[in-house]
Amino acid sequence: MFRHFSKQETRNLFLLAIPVFLGQIAQIAMSFVDTVVAGRSSSVDMAAVAVATSFWIPGIMFGQGLIMAITPLVAQTLGAGNRIKSRHFLRQGFWLALSISVLLMAIFLSISATITTWGKMDALLAQKTSEYLFAVLWGVPALMLFGVQRSFLEGHGRTRPAMVAGFVGLALNVPLNIIFVFGKFGLPAMGAAGCGVATAILFWFMAASMTFFVRHTDRPALAVEKPSGVILKRIVRIGLPGAFAMLNETAAFALIALIVSPLGVTSVAGHQIAINVSAFVWMCPFSIGAASTIRIGTLLGAGDMAGAKRVRLTALTVTLAMACVLAVLIYLVREPVAALYNDDAAVIEMACLLLICEVFYQFPDGIQTNTLCSLRGWNDTRAIFCISFIAYWVVSLPLGWVLCMTSLITPEPLGVLGFWVALIFGLSVAAVLYLIRVHKLERLTVAEMKKKIGR
Repeated sequence: MFRHFSKQETRNLFLLAIPVFLGQIAQIAMSFVDTVVAGRSSSVDMAAVAVATSFWIPGIMFGQGLIMAITPLVAQTLGAGNRIKSRHFLRQGFWLALSISVLLMAIFLSISATITTWGKMDALLAQKTSEYLFAVLWGVPALMLFGVQRSFLEGHGRTRPAMVAGFVGLALNVPLNIIFVFGKFGLPAMGAAGCGVATAILFWFMAASMTFFVRHTDRPALAVEKPSGVILKRIVRIGLPGAFAMLNETAAFALIALIVSPLGVTSVAGHQIAINVSAFVWMCPFSIGAASTIRIGTLLGAGDMAGAKRVRLTALTVTLAMACVLAVLIYLVREPVAALYNDDAAVIEMACLLLICEVFYQFPDGIQTNTLCSLRGWNDTRAIFCISFIAYWVVSLPLGWVLCMTSLITPEPLGVLGFWVALIFGLSVAAVLYLIRVHKLERLTVAEMKKKIGR
């Protein structure tokens, strides 16, 4: 692995990855602002935002996962020197974004219209959740259009525009939330619904910002063209397995949260703290992985398989080095970090125990994240879906339930700790399978590679 390490590629990866990382920080900060401002309105408003997000995020991630196929397609086409062809992916991506938006808006609208009749939720909480979903769903088309343009620009190796749009959106998020949540300038106080309105407005602003950057990168790409069944089918064929792979992970973690909920507040709160820390730390390997998708796609498009392999191994080396640093850092600061979330001694103790698992979790998670991003550069999303399904639904969830709830393997049930042990094992399986798959692809001839990415 170290024989293929490249200082130049390390520099290329960091130039691409740092804006991705900062853009992810901006998105997390927006969610944090929504939660804090809603909490200042009332605890019910804050809970409504949290409940609505549990419906909102899986659908949005599915749509974004489908659109992400545009990044390697554009990178491969540009690597082959065909700038004109690359524009079709943006134009057809717009049609795909609008189609996805109609579907997601219909789903969110139906949830908003019926959630107050489900009878399994406090009436006021259900009403506020409904109002938030109805407000935020009008921003779905903008978010999908933002995603298409971001993917197009990232295919060009331009990751800064999404970062800039994210931070400007974050700067606007605070005043917009205050205006709509608390009712300023003569507007009524809307509570949780105000967060939804502010978020929808921000999405439209961010989409417009990305259009500005696309115009400065490749203005002719914004020309309108009729839907092309061939190109749309290609994007969907590559993107759909990746979208379902993202759902695999999202649904698995949601199910784990449901399973551990009867174990008590301490277990649930400790688990939530560990998940939040994990999500934040995961942005590091993901950012490097996203950069490697762009570089690998570009090099494969140019027919440089040796260069693509060099990028993957360089990215893997960097990821493992980062995992070592992050593991030590998590171990050293686990107690003060847990204390930031909660002041209950039992919750802090539980969170610290799970964060020790997070120390070991870094290595298989870093490898599998990095390698699946390499497979995205190969358009090999079917393998990503299959392996993620095995990792989460065949290995992690069944093993986690056994370790959590029974004494079949351990002297006594491990509780929520069992799921974290199982996740480490499942992600290790995923890492091995992803490495086997990418190694198989790197043994293809150049002609076979071009046939694969050209499908």
